[in-house]
Amino acid sequence: MDDEIQLISDGDGLAVIGDPTAVERFLVSEGLPSKDLGLQRLRSTLGNAAGAVQAGAEIAADSGRWVKLTEESARAIQKYGLMKSRQTGLSLGVVQAKGQAKGIKGIVQFAKGPGSLATNPAILAGAAGIMAQVAMQQAMDEIIDYLAKIDAKVDDVLRAQKDAVLADMIGVDLAIEEAMIIREHVGRVSEVAWSKVQTTSVTITRTQAYALRQLDALAEKLEHKTAVGDLAKASKEAESKVQEWLAVLARCFQLQDAMAVLELDRVLDASPDELDRHRLALRATRQNRLELIARTTEHLLARMDAAAHRANTQVLLHPKPSRTVVDSTNQVAVAVVDFHGRLGIERGHQSLEARRWVDAAADVRDKVLETGGAGVDAALLLGNQTLDRARSVTGKLSSGIAERALRWRRDDEKRDEEG
Repeated sequence: MDDEIQLISDGDGLAVIGDPTAVERFLVSEGLPSKDLGLQRLRSTLGNAAGAVQAGAEIAADSGRWVKLTEESARAIQKYGLMKSRQTGLSLGVVQAKGQAKGIKGIVQFAKGPGSLATNPAILAGAAGIMAQVAMQQAMDEIIDYLAKIDAKVDDVLRAQKDAVLADMIGVDLAIEEAMIIREHVGRVSEVAWSKVQTTSVTITRTQAYALRQLDALAEKLEHKTAVGDLAKASKEAESKVQEWLAVLARCFQLQDAMAVLELDRVLDASPDELDRHRLALRATRQNRLELIARTTEHLLARMDAAAHRANTQVLLHPKPSRTVVDSTNQVAVAVVDFHGRLGIERGHQSLEARRWVDAAADVRDKVLETGGAGVDAALLLGNQTLDRARSVTGKLSSGIAERALRWRRDDEKRDEEG
């Protein structure tokens, strides 16, 4: 039916497939921005299977659009009650897009035709694989925007390092970029193009591990400093270095996503029966990378939090270095929360301590944007316990000063009376 639209959700995005007019009507009615899914590539997954010619023709005639799943878009499609498959992890459903006056009709039974996704495992696996590729390319674009926003010269950072692994990353970057350009022009990844990049994953992984170790080293320096002056120096170093290593991690993640896109193309061509399993495996490894990065950055924030606690208790005795520690802590926290957002590190995978920092850092970031950076309270990221401790110390010192002043005044009055 021309007004029948097939929906697939893999948790990261939503595929809307059907007659181009009906698809457009559905997306407009729901207010969902989208991009082309590239369904034509599914023909290579059909091979010589029965009904392949007819199914391929129907798919080619259909329009496929991809919608990134956000809180807003998830709410928009929740009302259609997609049914989740335990085997694939995909949520499926069919809706009917009537005329503009009739709007969108609720969920109906799955389509039964040869071009149906739900009844053809090969087509469904291919569509899910392409959805994963589009989602990763979207993430790659967001990382590129992130690097441009922070003006991070990742290549300069890599060249400045003496470690050979980091130097090799520049060559890996160029090789993967070349393979992605060939894929864009040819529509697939040939064996020749794949042979140029298939061994690059080791270099990317080693570079990621190196960057994570650098962040751990910064955290350890803060952990072992006790004097406020030393804390201020270590905090300033962290402030200047953290952004650089976050940029390197972002580039590593971008290249790993690009490698996954290329891998899925190779599996799509060579072993389409394994495509769905490979997609799920790549999804699991990607989540593991996110969790590793989240743990390391949370550990760094915890160490900076502790440093700010120690500095804040001595703010009256050492106001300038204490302020430096807190300012640097704020800057690092804002950088990390922005980095988390770009990589899509979910709040549910963060510790309670990290969530407090994320919320506070977001407040500081918004305040900076509102005020242009002027007049931002450097202690905004300090927790209630730290502030209470500072108030307690301040109160004790103030009380002591007042008591001494009172004794001195009484002594003066006594001397005057005796005189």
